Amino acid sequence: MEEEQLTLADAGPLERMVVQPVPERAGMGTHQSAAMKNDEWLTPPHVLQALGPFDLDPCAPVARPWPMAAAHYTAHDSGLTKPWRGRVWLNPPYGQETGRWMQRLAEHGNGIALIFARTETAIFFPWVWERATAWLFLKGRLHFHYVDGTRAAANSGAPSVLVAYGDNNAKALECSGLPGKLLHNV
Repeated sequence: MEEEQLTLADAGPLERMVVQPVPERAGMGTHQSAAMKNDEWLTPPHVLQALGPFDLDPCAPVARPWPMAAAHYTAHDSGLTKPWRGRVWLNPPYGQETGRWMQRLAEHGNGIALIFARTETAIFFPWVWERATAWLFLKGRLHFHYVDGTRAAANSGAPSVLVAYGDNNAKALECSGLPGKLLHNV
């Protein structure tokens, strides 16, 4: 499937906004959903397979039916405080902690994050729009998986975007074959 490639120049000028600091809290590393009464959501395996191998998942669930990367930090390890090496896969906890994880990945500069495509949010401006190399806005809504590997019946409830840091990860998005719209930072 051919993807349309756009640049930020194509999108028009971006307005700056005041960014509120994210409160300091210990990050766990899994999704949280009050509506679905579940704290851990796994990336669909087809997404990981399409992007190639990763060296580290710093916020992996404790129990997982498939590896996200060669090495994993879980809630027991406090991945925000540990060293990050190599190519990082980041499916951060969604909510107030997302900003801290995205800041860390932007500073690391080598990895791909999967987050909701909420482009108006405070975290999107400093850590995504201004720092990422490329973005793949996924077509449709993902179905995450439970820690036992079963696919959730309901979709995620919002659109998702893969955020790449580094040219190698931008290329991985481009070659992934995942349906969506690919944008490159200029």
